[in-house]
Amino acid sequence: MMADYDVVIIGAGIAGASLAAEVAPHARVLVAEAEERPGYHSTGRSAAFWAESYGGPKVQPLTTASGPWLHSPPGGYGDRSFLAPRGALTLARAGEEPLLDAFEAEFAGTGVRMERWGRDRIAALLPGLAEDIVAAVYEPDCQDIDVGGLHQAFLSVARRGGAQIALKAPLEHAEYRGGQWHLVLGGQAVTATRLANAAGAWADPVATRCGVRPLGVQPYRRTVVQLRTRPAPVAHLPLTLGVRGDYYFKPEAGKLWLSPHDETPEDPGDTAPDEMDMAIAIDRFTQVVDWTIEAVEHRWAGQRSFAPDRLPVIGYAADNPAFFWFAGQGGFGIQTAPAAARLAATVLLGLTPDAMLSGVAGQMYNPARFG
Repeated sequence: MMADYDVVIIGAGIAGASLAAEVAPHARVLVAEAEERPGYHSTGRSAAFWAESYGGPKVQPLTTASGPWLHSPPGGYGDRSFLAPRGALTLARAGEEPLLDAFEAEFAGTGVRMERWGRDRIAALLPGLAEDIVAAVYEPDCQDIDVGGLHQAFLSVARRGGAQIALKAPLEHAEYRGGQWHLVLGGQAVTATRLANAAGAWADPVATRCGVRPLGVQPYRRTVVQLRTRPAPVAHLPLTLGVRGDYYFKPEAGKLWLSPHDETPEDPGDTAPDEMDMAIAIDRFTQVVDWTIEAVEHRWAGQRSFAPDRLPVIGYAADNPAFFWFAGQGGFGIQTAPAAARLAATVLLGLTPDAMLSGVAGQMYNPARFG
């Protein structure tokens, strides 16, 4: 008997939505989302930016490949860009210059543009700069991403391609028999030829429910606070990060978004910011500039999910040829979404890789690497 769907995608965050947009023109697709709206968890809580260095040199090819698409999306996504200029500035204190050297060396030969800045140039952008901050690496090509607009665009394109999106449809039962998945999604029984796991923090539990060996995809809490400061951050302030990866901040509509770059392992769930993490973030910020914090206006947290080697997992499971992994996108899932989804659809459907993927060694992300 013919299955109801060619592909059921579990999860309607940025991973599931982008994959559905790529697959829908070629297959009958159902996207099953446990929550009452898509993107409720990590996607909807992201302070996303497109920075080629973010995630490291093995993630960078996906980010770089996604850049032109995000700037000028293909037909069907509207005549718009999902990017806006920002720039990124990675700061080093006295004695940390070798860390900047290593950071630059990681991306030598990749085409990622980096400039070395001295203290005077940094201080011109950051008044009240701490005396011990002496150098930085500036990435001029870093961009802000319109996360909400991008996510909704993927969902719209997926729907126009024929994909169905079921909300409040958690995966309650999964059994693979007779060459088909027999699923219960929010009380509704459906069948599918293939199942794609784009469940983010729930990727391992979804695999377990499907009788597939989990890969150790671990959710980590990430905290962000919105501050009202004096002086207010200038609109053109770059994304500013510590070279040790212990903070970042960026302007947002006259306010400052600040994170301690925390990674606290958690079970998958509706996470909340921790008071200690917020205090740590503010303390680290006050060690960068002497600005007055007038108010903490908002706070939130999301879960970033990483595979053990911190690379995406894209490909069929070794123990079930009808179970497809599209998980482990960490904090770089939005900036890599176009190329990662294109790669995933190519592997999932057995398509010929196109020019967008010419610089991407997709085998690097195959789940077979975990044995």
